[in-house]
Amino acid sequence: MTTLTTEKDAVRGAAEPPDAGARHKLTAVTGLAALSLDAMASVAYGPEAIVLVLAAAGGYGLGFTLPVTLAIAGLLAVLVASYRQVIAAFPDGGGSYAVAKVHLGRRTSLVAAASLVLDYVLNVAVAVTAGVAALTSAFPGLYDDRLVICLGVLVLVTGVNLRGIVDSARAFIVPTAVFVGAILVMVVVGLFRDAPVSAAASAGHASVLADDATTVGALLLLKAFASGCSALTGVEAIANAVPSFRTPAARRAMRAEVALGALLGVMLIGLSVLISRFGLQPVEGVTVLAQLADASLGHDWAFYVVQFATMVLLALSANTSFGGLPVLLKLLARDNYVPHVFGLKADRQVHRHGVVWLAVVSAALLVFSGGDTNTLVPLFAIGVFVGFTIAQTGMVLHWRRARGPRWAGKAVLNGLGAVLTGVSAIVVTATKFHDGAWLIVIALPLLVLSFEAVHRAYGRIGERLGVGRVPAPPHRERSLVLVPVSSLTRLTSEALTAAVSLGDEVRAVTVCHPDPEDLAATEALERDWALWNPGVELVRLPAERRSLGRPVSAYVRARRTAEPGTRVTVLIPEAEPEHLWQRLLQNQRGAVVAHAVRRDTDAVICRLRFRLGARQPVGSPSSAGPRNRRGRCRGRTA
Repeated sequence: MTTLTTEKDAVRGAAEPPDAGARHKLTAVTGLAALSLDAMASVAYGPEAIVLVLAAAGGYGLGFTLPVTLAIAGLLAVLVASYRQVIAAFPDGGGSYAVAKVHLGRRTSLVAAASLVLDYVLNVAVAVTAGVAALTSAFPGLYDDRLVICLGVLVLVTGVNLRGIVDSARAFIVPTAVFVGAILVMVVVGLFRDAPVSAAASAGHASVLADDATTVGALLLLKAFASGCSALTGVEAIANAVPSFRTPAARRAMRAEVALGALLGVMLIGLSVLISRFGLQPVEGVTVLAQLADASLGHDWAFYVVQFATMVLLALSANTSFGGLPVLLKLLARDNYVPHVFGLKADRQVHRHGVVWLAVVSAALLVFSGGDTNTLVPLFAIGVFVGFTIAQTGMVLHWRRARGPRWAGKAVLNGLGAVLTGVSAIVVTATKFHDGAWLIVIALPLLVLSFEAVHRAYGRIGERLGVGRVPAPPHRERSLVLVPVSSLTRLTSEALTAAVSLGDEVRAVTVCHPDPEDLAATEALERDWALWNPGVELVRLPAERRSLGRPVSAYVRARRTAEPGTRVTVLIPEAEPEHLWQRLLQNQRGAVVAHAVRRDTDAVICRLRFRLGARQPVGSPSSAGPRNRRGRCRGRTA
């Protein structure tokens, strides 16, 4: 039975255990810097998306910029309130995935997870290309190198995140503060202007405003609303990464969520007021934000501060994905929907496999797009609206079941949000379908099917291993250890020493091919073996073809058939060079034998590594002591 967590319980600090790794986790302030860059940076393109759509209705249409923005701000308030409730109800993170898993079923939760994964990956690619586009706009000579610059920025952000989410937050606090401060100063100064101070940024650029339109239809307003909702991407990131916060994690995450909503709302509304106040028109080649900075602050150093801060924050807003996606992958790994390696956590509380995977896929998208933002933008924001809708719908069911104080009002709030974000998802998908959004329509179900395939595979593995059932008691079986050898060396002696310690019976095996050179070498080995007389039988395995692994695996199968109650182990001795580069000098015979035996038999495989350290006199105890040996055994489940 699922236990429903109330908001009051979630924020009560005494109810949460001490946080041993607190120094590697986020406070409310550092969480805002680490997980809100995507949402913060969206003010650079959200208002512009509204203006570009309304420009189709001419100057009359631009008059609806502020009402549309206020509607988006209202939706933002609904989303912030909803995700604040999500954080309280699901303090283990996961956002819409966690909500859907409890209230909407497994399949719906996978749709939510897939939409979040796609959005996070696309956010990295779009953020990096947008930031680099701002750079190349200021320095056109770098345009041909934009892909290299994009990959360089991606490597930088990845490297910072591999050091830990706290280090990334500290590194990005200053750029975030500079950007937010610059936007707020621009808004405040602009409110005291009666007219634009400068129009130098847009001078000489063609307007994209329609000339003969005088009416605004509901469909156009709906399209402008849906396009402007791209400014809401990233609002869910804090709810997805609650475990990354210090104790009490839920309370700190909720504070960060509210602060994000307040700052984002103020900036969006402030910029829209300035657009209406100055009567700005969209022009080719110059962003609306650049025009606003020019009109409010003048075309001087303050203008370039805004542009530079925007460029930096756009490029670094990819950090939101690096903070949220690894936590989501950890939850999916825990539920057996992605490989368990994504659930591993390294030092500094870093899910390194998730970080690296995100970087690799994002780099592939950058190469595919050639570093061009316009190629990626049509794919963006669809996934996040799907996640919004699922999360809001799930929270409606949550309040119906929880029946806490004022639950009806909260359910109505979430229901309204579900309707608004659902309509936005449909409109965005329909309007951008032919521009590339069809890829997301295909990728989303494919990702869900891959989650299902991984889950079925883990189910089969668990069934074979008897996970959840009490196993039979261990019992002793007769054991036979086979040691492949090709010559007499200290490595051979070490291998036989380990083998006689492991098994009841030990046999050395050597593969002999029919050519004269190999026959001579085998006969020489047999003579030396008889003289050495280690007390272990040497078995010749004839092979008609130049194969090394198959004769050994065939002998293992023969022993298993002749002695069905005997446990066969193949111990493969290998020398481990003193230096890494010296591995290139090895012939990889051990790997060939191990692969063949693993593929064709159920024998246990032990690979004994003999370290080649500093030179020791032959026969010296320290030269062949246990410190120089290490091994690993792998078995195949029968």
